[in-house]
Amino acid sequence: MGIDVLQRNNVRVTGQGKKTIVFAHGFGCDQQVWNNTITNFEQDYRVVTFDYVGAGNSDKTAYSKERYSTLDGYKQDLLEVCASLEMEGFLFVGHSVSAMIGMLASIEQPGLMEKMVMIGPSPYYMNEPGYNGGFERADIDELLDMMETNYMEWAKYLAPVVMQNEQRPELAEDFEHLLCSNDPMIARQFAEVTFTTDLRDQLDKVAVPTLILQTKFDAIAPAEVGQYVHDHIQGSRLIVMEAVGHNPHLSDSDETVKHIKAYLAE
Repeated sequence: MGIDVLQRNNVRVTGQGKKTIVFAHGFGCDQQVWNNTITNFEQDYRVVTFDYVGAGNSDKTAYSKERYSTLDGYKQDLLEVCASLEMEGFLFVGHSVSAMIGMLASIEQPGLMEKMVMIGPSPYYMNEPGYNGGFERADIDELLDMMETNYMEWAKYLAPVVMQNEQRPELAEDFEHLLCSNDPMIARQFAEVTFTTDLRDQLDKVAVPTLILQTKFDAIAPAEVGQYVHDHIQGSRLIVMEAVGHNPHLSDSDETVKHIKAYLAE
């Protein structure tokens, strides 16, 4: 390949199990969002975390507007990490947009994954007649404009919307810091790709046993979207969690871990 993918994507491998579990972060995040989650799996699994190019401690010089102008670029990151570690038949946990990136990878390479867990997935974030994605086009445009004109103000606005849990303001503060650690230009492009891509026509191609974790209230991916994903992925299972907000692995890691473990143990 001529590039060190493990270095480019800041790949970290921990744990001591024979079976591999991959955790993939969502938009605006990096692999550190999994820190409280993966400690619960390291005894029984080989655990792989990574940063998409442009996020966290990835090699940002590898970022190209062209490659990452669609989710295929991020899917390619995931597939190249898998190839570098010679992984197949592994377990995949993807949060938010990573649920869709993992889905695309599973469709392209059947047999790559044994089971898939989607946390707060959405195949399309915009409302259409008969489909409630959660946002109007004007909402998305406003969000993207805000990212361009005042990125810090955007992060301050978005963090509490994403996290909910008003009685625990430290959650929103931590998430705001995480958002602010991103390169604004890269984050703006990733946001546009995330919020404008429509993958509804891909859901029925998923052949991997899939668990969908939907929180009780999610301002980014509403309950109807979780139900839509469940309805269109054959044989999938939907669990509505007690947790609220779009990042239950940060706000309620115990409940998140419990559901993932129960599903993987079957």
